[in-house]
Amino acid sequence: MGDLVDSMLDLMRRLPPTHVEENVASLVAMCPDYADDLLGSVDQPLKVMTDRATGKEYLACDYNKDGDSYRSPWSNEYDPPLEDGTVPTPKLRKLEITANEAFDTYREMYYEGGVSSVFLWDLDDGGFAGVVLLKKTLSASAPGEPSGSWDSIHVFEAAERGRQAHYKLTSTIMLQLVDRGAGARGAKEESKGEKAGAAAAAGDAKRDGEVTLSGSMTRQTEQDFPLQEQASHISNTGRMIEEMEIKMRNLLQEVYFGKTRDVVFDLRSIDDLEKARRQRELQKELVGFIKR
Repeated sequence: MGDLVDSMLDLMRRLPPTHVEENVASLVAMCPDYADDLLGSVDQPLKVMTDRATGKEYLACDYNKDGDSYRSPWSNEYDPPLEDGTVPTPKLRKLEITANEAFDTYREMYYEGGVSSVFLWDLDDGGFAGVVLLKKTLSASAPGEPSGSWDSIHVFEAAERGRQAHYKLTSTIMLQLVDRGAGARGAKEESKGEKAGAAAAAGDAKRDGEVTLSGSMTRQTEQDFPLQEQASHISNTGRMIEEMEIKMRNLLQEVYFGKTRDVVFDLRSIDDLEKARRQRELQKELVGFIKR
């Protein structure tokens, strides 16, 4: 069992992240007995649903799923309706409502749009756990415009220890960016140009096409915070999630995108390399004169 699941996870790591949902569905169809193990180990893009009772949007994932139904954090009801669906205790439900309101404000501050949802559940050891979901999608307004999506999944566990609380946080960010501008511009030039110009544009279209960057990143952390009241859990987890998202965003920008940029510039320079070589030689000569 373990070898088969490990093989499926190893295969998922080698398949394109943009098709993760289709790939997971195919593996589940081939090995239905290991569906729970696979679905619990592979993060998939969050789905946006609408609460029938309130009309508000919420996010659907495995953490608010029971059977084929998803629980809304706004009305606490399942869609499709489920009579014996799992719901949090009244005390935890009150905290869940407050957490959704708080992270809705956080979403507006940092994302200026998108959808957020918070779900909580009790643990057997007396503590509780929860998940904070955030999603924003950029749709292409025109054929040549870029598109993309950002999915954040923050799973945490909280254990109260007197006036202190210990938190374990596992954060996953899934990012997908698609730039169709180059291919669209080439196609536009081809349609407008004359025969010779169309041939040149066609050549450009072959060289310039759609660019896709996608992938996921997971990080973990543990921290202790003072616990003055039950609502302190929201501010404590909020601080951890805020810091984690900032760190992970900086990693994406500086390490991953920066590395991609370095590779592109190593493959093809936008400046005259001969000119750059002469400048380096001149700098070496000047340094040599200064040292003398």
